[in-house]
Amino acid sequence: MKAFRVVLVLIVFLATAFAGEGARTTPAPLLPPQFSGWQISGSPKMSNDPAVADPANAALLKEYGFTDFESAVYAREDGRKLTLKAARFADATGSYGAFTYYKLPQMLKETIPDQAASLNERVLFYRGNVLVDVVFEKLSAMSAAELRELSEALPLPAGNSRNLPSLPAYLPKLGYVKNTAKYVVGPVGLEKISSPLPAQLVDFSVGSEVAMGTYQTSDGQATLILISYPTPQIAAEHLRQLDAARQSTPQQKESIATPNSPPVNILPVTMGPVFDKRTGPMLVIATGAISSAEAKSLLSLVNYEADVTWNENTYTGKKNNLGNLILNIFLLCAILMAFSAVAGLAFGGIRIFFNRILPESVLHREKEMEFISLNLSEGEEAAANSNVSSSIKAG
Repeated sequence: MKAFRVVLVLIVFLATAFAGEGARTTPAPLLPPQFSGWQISGSPKMSNDPAVADPANAALLKEYGFTDFESAVYAREDGRKLTLKAARFADATGSYGAFTYYKLPQMLKETIPDQAASLNERVLFYRGNVLVDVVFEKLSAMSAAELRELSEALPLPAGNSRNLPSLPAYLPKLGYVKNTAKYVVGPVGLEKISSPLPAQLVDFSVGSEVAMGTYQTSDGQATLILISYPTPQIAAEHLRQLDAARQSTPQQKESIATPNSPPVNILPVTMGPVFDKRTGPMLVIATGAISSAEAKSLLSLVNYEADVTWNENTYTGKKNNLGNLILNIFLLCAILMAFSAVAGLAFGGIRIFFNRILPESVLHREKEMEFISLNLSEGEEAAANSNVSSSIKAG
C-alpha cells in the first residue's frame, strides 16, 4: 500500500511538471478570432522562433526580447481580405524598438494605440508589448477605426512591462527629420540602423541603450546619438573612451580598460567631426554635416532630468482638503447659531403661550413672599450700644 502511494505521488508530480512545461512552450493566442466585422480565415500560424517571424532580422528580434509570433488571414462578407502579423516581446521596450526599426521615413502617422504609421495598404502599430503589421487587400474609410478596435483586443502585459523607454523622449523636436528616430538595445540593432558609432564604444555589456535621430542643418543632415548608462560614473568613463578613440589616428587601435572589465580594443571613430557632452547618465553625440555652432546648439537641447516617482498617497480628495475643512467649520458655526436662535425663540414663545392660558402661579412665584431675614445690621447696633453702656459703667 505504501509503495502504491509513492508511485501515485510520482505520477502526479511528473504530470504536473510536463503540463507546466507545455504551458511554457505553448504561446497564448495573440490575435482575436474576429474584430469589427473581420473573421479569421483558416488556422493561424503560431511560433516562438524569431526566424519564422522575420528570417532577415531574427537576431534583431531576439535582441529586442522576442517571445512569440502569430499570423493569420482575415476576411469580410464583402470578400475583402487582410493579412495580419503580430510579434510579442518581453516588454513594451522591445515592441517600441522594433516599431522604430520597421517604420519607414515615408510613412504617415496614424491614430491607433499606442503608436502607428502607414504606407499605402500597409499599417504598422504596436500596443503594449505586441507589434502588429497589417496589409490590407483594399483600404476603406473605416480601416483605421477597425484597427483601433483590434488594438483594444490585444493582450496587454502586466505591471511595469508596459512602460516605454524614456530615452527617445530626449531627442529634440527642433530640426528633427520625420520618422528617423531609432531605439536599440544591442550591437545587432546598432549595426542595423547604420550607426556612425561602433558598438565597441557604446558597450552594451553594461546595460546601455541607444536612441538615434537625423536632424536638418544648414550644411545638410546630421546624426544625433543618445546613449543611456546605468549611472553617471559609467557614462563619464565611456565619454573618456570616446574622446580617446576620436583623437586616435585611423591606423591606430587603442586598448582601453574599464574599472570593472578587462581591456578591450576600441576602434577609432571615423565618422567625421564629432561633438559630445555628458548630462547625468547620458552621452549626447552629434556628428555629420553640422557646424560647431549648430552642434553646440543641438547638444544644449538635451538635458537629463531625474524622474522621481512619489508613490505615497497624497490624500488630495475632498475629505482631506484644508479649504473644505475651514468651510465646514464656518458652516457648523452658522448651524449652531441658527439652532441657538431658534431654541431661544421657542423657549420664549412657550413661556408667553403658557402665561396666556395658565394662571401666573404655575410659571411665576407669588408676588408677596416672605423672606428669611437675618437682621445682621440690628445685631451690630445692639453690640455697639452694649459697648457704650459698659464704658459708662466703668467710668
